[in-house]
Amino acid sequence: MSALDQLRALTTIVADTGEIGEIKKYQPTDATTNPSLILAASGKEDYQHLIREAISCGKKQATSEEALEAIIDKLFINFGLEILKIVPGRVSTEVDARLSFDYEKSLVKARHLISLYEQAGISRDRVLIKLASTWEGMRAAADLEKEGIHCNMTLMFSLAQAIGCAQAGATLISPFVGRILEWYKKDQARDFSPQEDPGVHSVQEIYNYYKKMGIKTQIMAASFRNVGEILELAGCDLITIAPKFLNELQTLDSPVPRKLSPEAAKTLTTKKIDLDEKTYRWMMCNNPMASQKLDEGIVNFAKDIIKLEQLITKML
Repeated sequence: MSALDQLRALTTIVADTGEIGEIKKYQPTDATTNPSLILAASGKEDYQHLIREAISCGKKQATSEEALEAIIDKLFINFGLEILKIVPGRVSTEVDARLSFDYEKSLVKARHLISLYEQAGISRDRVLIKLASTWEGMRAAADLEKEGIHCNMTLMFSLAQAIGCAQAGATLISPFVGRILEWYKKDQARDFSPQEDPGVHSVQEIYNYYKKMGIKTQIMAASFRNVGEILELAGCDLITIAPKFLNELQTLDSPVPRKLSPEAAKTLTTKKIDLDEKTYRWMMCNNPMASQKLDEGIVNFAKDIIKLEQLITKML
């Protein structure tokens, strides 16, 4: 068996791509997208029909500003609909990163995205709405989950964020492994083996806390920089993997032992943390890596949405 097949027996595999062809190739259970992935895919000829259809829908709006917003929303939905034709599970669709600190507008946008899926005949059970793991994002997730709108909390870099999302009742969290590694490589001016990788350790900490406390929120490790990181998290609830690493795993035939398990987590002496807003902000304040990477991630996703808007505006 390939390493990918062995990993699939331990963990739900999710494709981290907006490329329809890559999803067909590796047949993951779920797929997740973000503004950067959609931007990259939108520049390819294979997906121009999805853009043209979104533009056609958006032109019905009263103003050019409303039209542009409607086109971007519909474009994200169009990619999601194509992905759902292939995967048996769920697709993740992201709320505009510029709303990461706006609780009310995040609610409005999430509800609108779900309504577009439902108009296309897709049940909300097959969609995860991605929200940044800010305090405002957690508040929005708490309300959305009560409405049956399932949330994938993204841009996660710390236990504080993970606990807050669990308390909100979020369906799934996406801790970012590789971006944590990059911060520590720069901060400490050295490389890390997969076994000592700070991003891997962050997910291990979150996983063990969740399983020890009996938390139902699923953990989907994300944002990898090498296959070693992925293999160190074998047994995580889900792992979302870019096509280049899916290909690498498919060509490996070395053994893939389970590294994470609920049984092992329950033997630990982890203590419960009750998180309110003050505690969350204090924990983030004391974690410069998490604070910096959260802000950086929001800004970079926002930049790619703006680039996508500029692309659409030229086509208009």
